This record gives sequence, structure tokens and C-alpha cells, in this order.
Amino acid sequence: MNMNRAKENQFKDLQKQLDFFFTDEKLLKQAFTHSSYVNEHRRKPHEDNERLEFLGDAVLELTVSKFLFKKYPLMSEGELTKLRAAIVCEPSLVDFANELSFGKFILLGKGEELTGGRERPALLADVFEAFIGALYLDKGLEIVIEFLEKVVFPKINAGAFSHVMDFKSQLQELVQRDGTGVIEYRVLQEKGPAHNREFVSRVSLNGEELGTGTGKSKKEAEQHAAQMGLAKLKAKIDL
Repeated sequence: MNMNRAKENQFKDLQKQLDFFFTDEKLLKQAFTHSSYVNEHRRKPHEDNERLEFLGDAVLELTVSKFLFKKYPLMSEGELTKLRAAIVCEPSLVDFANELSFGKFILLGKGEELTGGRERPALLADVFEAFIGALYLDKGLEIVIEFLEKVVFPKINAGAFSHVMDFKSQLQELVQRDGTGVIEYRVLQEKGPAHNREFVSRVSLNGEELGTGTGKSKKEAEQHAAQMGLAKLKAKIDL
């Protein structure tokens, strides 16, 4: 089997693995083509993935923004911006790319290959964005959202980015919106040695406990308590 046939087959395998099939496979191949590969294959014109990466970056910002806007109606513009930044930052994109084994499909120049380019975070993040750009051009926004519903949105739902979310502000906003009430936080317990403290905090609404949380700091414990309290109040509202 010649090299070109092997490369064509690897992109067919990738589509089967993802369960997303391109009408124009050249777009998919371009998404995985690094500039170093283009520089070494000048006899046959190839396009690298940089323009697709530019497009994919914008498509990701839009689709993630829409998801967050609908999922978190109590979140301020500043908080939404902070959360989106955590989701579309390089380390997160690298995690998404690695989970899908994108690294092994990248078309690299020999020099880039020898210096470990296939594992380079910036390169993997670029490939993920370029793939999103290619999928958008080939199939449109709804299919991109379908892909993100498999790969990215479940992680947001599972709380993978909750470390950048301000649950205390959201809880305060919900209480203010739904009537008068006094929210109070109290440290119930401090345990462990000074270098490894653990705090347990409780949040109450008008004297009634809403939730408790633990953390390495008072602030972290209060955020976890507020997260529980928020879920409890929202469940009551939805009933």
C-alpha cells in the first residue's frame, strides 16, 4: 500500500471513529495538514490548516457562547466570558483533541515529527479548531453543535469547568429575583494540619440550610455550598 493510499484510509478510519462523514474529504485532510508538511511536499500542492483554524476558532466561540447563554440564565456577562475562556483555552482544546486521538492523524513534516510536534499542545489545539472549521464548512452549524454535544458539552454539564464559576453570585441573584431573603454562610468545621486545611461551610436562606460544601479554603467551601444551594432552589422552582 503506497503512502497516499494509507493517508486516505486513515481519514476514512477517523470519520468512522467519530461517526461524522464529510462530503468533501479534502477539507478534513486540510484540517490535519500542518504547514511543515506543505513545505516538504511542494510538488503536489497542499493547503495547511491555518485558515481553517481561524474559522474554527470563531465557530467554537459562537457555539460555546450559545450553549452557555441558554444553560446559565443567571450568569453575568463577565462570568460567561470567563467560563467560555476556560472551555476554549489551549489546555482544554488539547484535552479534547487527545481524547479523540487527533494527534496520530496529523500530516507533519519530517523535521516537525522528529522534534515531537505530534504531541505539541499548540499544534493539537490548532488541529481541533481547524477540524471544527472544516466540519462547519462541510456540514453547517447544526452538525458542529451535534459534534460538540458528544465531545465538549457533556464535560461542561459534568462540572469540569466549575472552578471558574461563581456560584455565590448566581445564588444571590436567584434569591433576589425570586423575592426577599437573607443568605448566610457559616464555617461548620476546620480540619487537618495548617498546610493542608479542609473547611466545611454551610449556606442558609432565612435560617434554613440550603447546602454544605468542603474545600481547601473558606472561599472554595462556600462556593461548593452555594452550588448545592443553587441546585436545590432551582429544583424547587422547576417543580
